[in-house]
Amino acid sequence: MRDRLTSYFHSGDAMRSRSVSDVVLLGTVDVPALPAALVADWEREISLHLELEPGDVEALPLARARARWPDYRHCLQAVTDWTHTLGMHEALASSEVALMACRGARYHHDGAQYGGAAFCNLFLTEDKGLDLHFPAAKLRIPLRRGTVVVFDTGLPHAVIKRHSPGFDAVDFPVEQDCSLVFLSWELPIESTAVGHALGISFDIDPSTALLLDEEQVWLNGAPASVCPASGRWC
Repeated sequence: MRDRLTSYFHSGDAMRSRSVSDVVLLGTVDVPALPAALVADWEREISLHLELEPGDVEALPLARARARWPDYRHCLQAVTDWTHTLGMHEALASSEVALMACRGARYHHDGAQYGGAAFCNLFLTEDKGLDLHFPAAKLRIPLRRGTVVVFDTGLPHAVIKRHSPGFDAVDFPVEQDCSLVFLSWELPIESTAVGHALGISFDIDPSTALLLDEEQVWLNGAPASVCPASGRWC
């Protein structure tokens, strides 16, 4: 039997339970080459303020980026059009967008903070030899400008060096440019369209949900965590 993953998440004032999907929706959209001044500004921000260590994921100031980014609305429209092909016509419009940067990413899930959401990520950086890896789905996605994905926040994932078996900090040396920038949306998992696209089943363990106050992911009936190096549940 397959391992049974359950996400417990806030729904208004209540807690609900749901399945965790291993479906990853993948596409490529048209993202024009970014202005050199914008890329230079991101590099300064990452170097001087974020000071990203290997595996870190942090937010960049989106408002400042938009002032230097004439094709920003074009990018939004490209992702909107793509999500429409998946049947998610209103999900993106009702979701806040954030600008994020990472220097790789350790294996993790986001179900303890965003259990009520799916992530939609649009990668903006040129190919730097890094992959988005979903071990449970046996899927490695080469990350390059225009790569767009939608996935369950409870699904373990990482950004690792291409051809590497897992996450290792030595793959991200200080002297090497390993930073990626991407736009990220939190799509409401309770949206009929989002839940259907990912194959989510709701209220699969309501009795346990009634006993919990915090969002979390359980494996086979017990709280579980993800090994940051391999992505295995433990």
